Amino acid sequence: MTAEPGSLDEVRARIDGLDAELVRLLARRQRMVEVAARFKVDEQAVRDPGRVERVIEGVVRLAAEKGLSPAVAEAVWRAMIGAFVDLELDEHRRA
Repeated sequence: MTAEPGSLDEVRARIDGLDAELVRLLARRQRMVEVAARFKVDEQAVRDPGRVERVIEGVVRLAAEKGLSPAVAEAVWRAMIGAFVDLELDEHRRA
């Protein structure tokens, strides 16, 4: 386990590193969203509110297990999913 940071600069540097990891993971997620869009026949299939709620429920449950605030996890995932749905809808409309 890594020792706790000894200064604010070190905290910020570690956060910057985590942000870089998150961007890499989000790029991978985006690629899967783009692939999924090919299988969807209409905008309702893109929006799929039932799927969104199942994802949120799973993430909130996992967050609680892993020490992440469930409220933070829900807010982040709702924003992320909303942004990816918008991206997917744009792609779907162009196709």
